[in-house]
Amino acid sequence: MNETLPVILLGGSGYVAGELLRLIALHPRLELAHVISSSRQDEPIADAFGHLAAVYPTKKFTSIKQCTERLGEFPHWITISAAPHGASAGLIDQFLQNAEKTKVRMTVVDASADFRHPSSERFMEIYGQAHSAPHRLDSFSCAVPEHLEVLNTPHAVQPGCFATSMLLAIVPLIKLGLVEPEFFVSAITGSTGAGRVPRDTTHHPMRQSNLFAYQALQHRHDPEVCDIVHACTGSDIKLHFVPQSGPFSRGIHATVFARCAGKSDQELIATQLAGFYQNSDFVNIVSMPPKLKDIVGTNNAALSINVDKGAVAVCCVIDNLVKGAAGGAIQWVNRLAGWPDSEGLIIAPAGWV
Repeated sequence: MNETLPVILLGGSGYVAGELLRLIALHPRLELAHVISSSRQDEPIADAFGHLAAVYPTKKFTSIKQCTERLGEFPHWITISAAPHGASAGLIDQFLQNAEKTKVRMTVVDASADFRHPSSERFMEIYGQAHSAPHRLDSFSCAVPEHLEVLNTPHAVQPGCFATSMLLAIVPLIKLGLVEPEFFVSAITGSTGAGRVPRDTTHHPMRQSNLFAYQALQHRHDPEVCDIVHACTGSDIKLHFVPQSGPFSRGIHATVFARCAGKSDQELIATQLAGFYQNSDFVNIVSMPPKLKDIVGTNNAALSINVDKGAVAVCCVIDNLVKGAAGGAIQWVNRLAGWPDSEGLIIAPAGWV
């Protein structure tokens, strides 16, 4: 029960990596062994993430070579990838090959998009590039942890942040037969969702006091959500998704619209969704519209339901860096290690952030 597992973190200098480092430091059964960053090798973690200096005062970024030379030191490793889309699969394949040669066990959780789709052809269709490890696709399952009770693969993938906010509403609505299989979604994300490298759309003077849509009805999370809904429910859906950039740093507020199937009312749907998530430590059905400030910095999600004239609207809030990325990944680590989903993830919100 007191087992502690060493963690290798790939792509260690971005915002998601920073959240993974924070959550690993809080976790009672995980110990950070190596943080791989090609751009910051041998630099202190505290130089990249000043807020983590107290928990990683001397730890440094390392190279792939430095890490792989030490794989034989432990019989079981956890590898979490926060590497960019398109690069993650190749890195993961390299580490799995080295683990196989060293004859150690390696459990992988990918927070990138590289293993979210069922085939290399689907990945090519969406991302416009060849998949770098198609032979590994069958070893990964992608879903929000609450939606996949039994995992039949050795490794797991966390869906994207926007996708997570939509799936939390859509999967139970479809699985319980409460709505017709067509959804309209408007979702607003914080600037950290665009990554650490500054751009015109994430630069503070452009983002502050501003709100704008982008990639309307063409975002890559659209086919991702459809693929994952099919994998979790066996049903095909139509999805119409408009993402928006909000004037805040972290969090997603998604509003999911659908038509009720039959004579469903608000109380019935709210009760059914509460029952669906009754064993979840993190997903709550609330009576009032949920607020970002109630969940920012945590792995929690809050959903509210409104029904009128045959239409249902589900509002969902999550932290894009935690439940939508790093927290969901740690939740998968817990599941794959045989630990409770909540291990190391019960975090009190800061409040007034």
